[in-house]
Amino acid sequence: MKPKNSRTRIPSPPAKRREPLPWQKPKPAAEDAGAPARLKAILSSASYRKADEDISFLDGDEARGPRLQLDYLKAEVRLTALGIKHTIVVFGSTRILEPIAAKRRVRALEKAFSRKKNDKTLRARLATAKRILAKSRFYDIAREFGRLVSQSGAECPDRRLVVMTGGGPGIMEAANRGAFDCGAESIGLNISLPNEQYPNPYITPDLCFLFRYFALRKLHFLHRARALVAFPGGYGTLDELFEALSLIQTRMIKPLPVILVGRDYWQKAFDVDFLVEEGTIDAEDRDLIWFAESAAEIWDGILHWYEAAGEPLCPTPSKSADH
Repeated sequence: MKPKNSRTRIPSPPAKRREPLPWQKPKPAAEDAGAPARLKAILSSASYRKADEDISFLDGDEARGPRLQLDYLKAEVRLTALGIKHTIVVFGSTRILEPIAAKRRVRALEKAFSRKKNDKTLRARLATAKRILAKSRFYDIAREFGRLVSQSGAECPDRRLVVMTGGGPGIMEAANRGAFDCGAESIGLNISLPNEQYPNPYITPDLCFLFRYFALRKLHFLHRARALVAFPGGYGTLDELFEALSLIQTRMIKPLPVILVGRDYWQKAFDVDFLVEEGTIDAEDRDLIWFAESAAEIWDGILHWYEAAGEPLCPTPSKSADH
């Protein structure tokens, strides 16, 4: 259709090409018998792969920067898209089993030890299993706490206060399971390890992430955190706990509640009074943590902390602290 009062021919918008461009066809063997084989070698070369599809290139030392960015970005984009604004982070040992599993392990070791009374290794394993059985109550506490957080509609009207764990078994499984029990979503931040680690089956599938770098995983633990709850645990739990306390102590992040569950365990594993007496931390740093023994006590303590701080547990996005 021509514009009015115009003699100029206006071409139609281009559709599919009628004539192929020169590079759309490979050089034929009729022109060079060796051309097809050489072309095949070029197309199969690693150098010809697009950079973002070349796994061997992306795994190299030189691509560490982009990998760090992607490790952060994938989870951030997903959590933002799903409206996840606030989390309660739960740490704890992967070795603390649910009571029924802990009892089963003790019975199996008792049976084995009854046949080999002089086996010192079996004796030690049985003693450890009994201690794990005694601590299996923490699995139930973590499960109940996961349920309490997930049902916190009164404190967070948009219901976007979500349980977040490291995604593994033990205490992490229990917290995710508590959310699962009441039909709520929960998050798991798994980590790629030399020995494969399976995520626990109670995490919401769309909210389970696999990280390459511990540093970026830790960033996401704290980025939306409104409280950190540490159950008895080992090196991994201590690592996450001490890093969070260092950031709070130095005010690199805004203070938030840090609750240690199981006073008897934590006073042996982490003697904060000793550090104060030795002068390696200040007396006020003792108040960065407190102890709890039940799910209700943990939850009530978090609510009380925010009430004393004069701010809501789940602030509006404009008021949300940037961790």
